[in-house]
Amino acid sequence: MKINIYYGGRGVLDDPTLYVLDKMTAVFAELNVETARYNIYENRNRISTLPETLSEADGIILATTVEWLGIGGYMMEFLDACWLYADRDRIRNIYMQPVVISTTTGEREGMLTLENAWETLGGPLAPGLCGYVPTPAEFEANREYGKVIEKKAESLYRSVSQKTRDLPTSNTAVTKTVQRSQRMQLTPQESEQLSRYVSDDTYVKKQKEDIIELSSMYRNMMGGEADNPGSQFTEAFENAFTPQNGDAVAYAIEVTDDAKTIALFINGSEFACRYLTDAEAADANGAESRYEVCIRTTEKILNDITNGRETFMRAFSTGDINARGDFPLIRTLDDYFPFG
Repeated sequence: MKINIYYGGRGVLDDPTLYVLDKMTAVFAELNVETARYNIYENRNRISTLPETLSEADGIILATTVEWLGIGGYMMEFLDACWLYADRDRIRNIYMQPVVISTTTGEREGMLTLENAWETLGGPLAPGLCGYVPTPAEFEANREYGKVIEKKAESLYRSVSQKTRDLPTSNTAVTKTVQRSQRMQLTPQESEQLSRYVSDDTYVKKQKEDIIELSSMYRNMMGGEADNPGSQFTEAFENAFTPQNGDAVAYAIEVTDDAKTIALFINGSEFACRYLTDAEAADANGAESRYEVCIRTTEKILNDITNGRETFMRAFSTGDINARGDFPLIRTLDDYFPFG
């Protein structure tokens, strides 16, 4: 039998959780149980690979100290890594005992968090241990505390050796639903390899550099369109323009995520379209704008409109575009430019 201990505290000398873990480790030694302790704070640069060590354990202890609020960031990162990369089939046979010691308050909530997390991962539970002590001296001064700790260690040993089972919980049903919709279908070997890549800063940095290089290559291949992103919009307006009976009108369309403004000038059957300079765009948004209608939208929405998947009026009514000026003229945009 082997039991892994994952300690999520900060490793300070007066952490009472460390005293508890040392006491439990001594009990396991008497029971001829192999133990391995993993201090998460020492492995913070490779937390994503720690779930690999679960495969060698029959039971585990998730131990942490509540110093002010909750179980702490190191333990949460480890649990996140278990959710993403651990072998769920293996977890179903690993008993987990939570050990949460508080120097302030919230030890019961912390233990409940660990229990819920492990059940959601699909693993069985052993009776947990939680308590409040301001310093490790409290444990050393009271022998009864030592007996409680020893009994909890023995209960984990019995749970693992006897394969005790509880009734199913709602967390199990939730886990099955979530896994069907969100979890990537990876083999244990693929999960292990992916977790190693994630924890490898050099690999991640290289991937980001490759993405930048590919983006630059793509822009060069696109030629003029890459130099003038959004030029397809002016072409789309010119191709779709349909003269209407009406007075001269000017529209300004600001593409917020592209930091560009398109001006549409209509005078009967005559039409002109161009991008505004920064100064002209500032004037268009000013109080004395020469444009009857000023529209603000995103590149995606404008792309949907020019490809016939959306209309100006419908996008305005749903809030996908914002406008100021002569609102009835927004409807005429769909008459002047019947895309699709």
